[in-house]
Amino acid sequence: MQAFATTKTKTMMNYRTWLWSGLMVGTIIVAQSIASVAKAAPESFADLVEEVSPAVVNITTMTLTEVGEVDALPVLPDGSPFEDFFRDFEDRNPSNEGRSRRSTALGSGFVISEDGFVVTNNHVIEDADEIMIEFFSGEELPATIIGRDPKTDIAVLKVDAEDPLFFVEFGDSDVARVGDWVMAMGNPLGQGFSVSAGIISARNRSLSGTYDDFIQTDAAINRGNSGGPLFNMDGEVIGVNTAILSPNGGSIGIGFSMASNVVSGVVDQLEEFGETRRGWLGVRIQDVSSDMADALGLDATNGAMVTDVPEGPAADAGIASGDIIVGFDGSTVEDVRDLVNQVAAADVGAVVDVDVIRDGELVTIDVTLGRRELAENTVETEEPEADKEPQSAEILGIILFEITDALIEETGIPAGTRGLFVADVDETSEAFEKGLRAGAIIEKAGRLSVNTLAELQKQVDATIEAGRTSVLLLVRSGGNPRFLALSVDE
Repeated sequence: MQAFATTKTKTMMNYRTWLWSGLMVGTIIVAQSIASVAKAAPESFADLVEEVSPAVVNITTMTLTEVGEVDALPVLPDGSPFEDFFRDFEDRNPSNEGRSRRSTALGSGFVISEDGFVVTNNHVIEDADEIMIEFFSGEELPATIIGRDPKTDIAVLKVDAEDPLFFVEFGDSDVARVGDWVMAMGNPLGQGFSVSAGIISARNRSLSGTYDDFIQTDAAINRGNSGGPLFNMDGEVIGVNTAILSPNGGSIGIGFSMASNVVSGVVDQLEEFGETRRGWLGVRIQDVSSDMADALGLDATNGAMVTDVPEGPAADAGIASGDIIVGFDGSTVEDVRDLVNQVAAADVGAVVDVDVIRDGELVTIDVTLGRRELAENTVETEEPEADKEPQSAEILGIILFEITDALIEETGIPAGTRGLFVADVDETSEAFEKGLRAGAIIEKAGRLSVNTLAELQKQVDATIEAGRTSVLLLVRSGGNPRFLALSVDE
């Protein structure tokens, strides 16, 4: 028994050793697998800097500005000890009014072709009378403006060089990930050809522009870096350094570069036409909120709600107010911003499929796109109804009047206005909480126009009967339409 016990003990010890070894090997394999996913930080950026530096340029602009009399001398408080001194100076010197003063500004850019096309920010060269490009070699050449796009803050310049220039290419900013290493180059604070490095902090940032698609980075960007390139580790330009967020004007690690997939399309148009030619659908739109989706019986909030369809491509094709655009030219539409960027990137004159949800059904409509730059948003008006005594009622906490000629004259709303006039809103109501105010016009409930109080009440009752908790109203205020979902179970 003792011998058996000893053998059993040794066997158990061997089994435990084998099991433990197996677990350790498995742990090591898993750890190695995890480690292989993460990439080590670059040992140095020196090789990359040497590779791309010849394509990065410093930009100096000169502008002639007229100096007014106010600009000539400082304004001093009465009794200042310097008041007599400056008065004597003014008496001895003629007024500067009408004279010109030369001011300079600095920025950055990069060469994108061997024949001398240069990309920078529009704000770097805007209003410039002279533009000088300084290359990494020290050579300086004058530049001319090929085209500008204030909406994306991009400009294309051209220099004439004797020899082919070294240039860099755009990369695919859509594949760049948060956490990827990036390198910025430029002329910060006049310190030419300076390099900073960091990571991508965030993607798809929007500041204030219609077509914003910024890469946020913690690579140091300062005044003078504007227009310079943001490189990935393959030496491709994935962004154009444009702005910083800072309380003091210096870098605090929050910089923004316009994504290359936006910039490259703009640059192609500026090179070819000297201006942008963006697609135009011709709709006013807003994002779909959760309560709007509930009011329409939808399961998701993706897409862009059409609030108005002025004369243009969409109206010609049959897109209507209340449609929800969920697809454009074969791509899904996530929200308003997504649709705006997709339409802008499309070719003028192209025929595209637009997928809309209408009355709960998916409908595909062919639209021939116009050109946004030439678009004129006009809305046809209808003749007002014959004059009659205005009717009023309170519905959903809103005091409403039917619109008549007398009401139009009394309130000053545009002739031909159709809908229900909001005379007052209960401050304790959901409508007031969501921003509805006196003077607005309710044009539609659901997808139907409402010109009488009875029509609106009918839509509210129909919403309740359908088991939905909110009714969707199309409201126009100050000429701007938007949808508003209000609860009907109060």
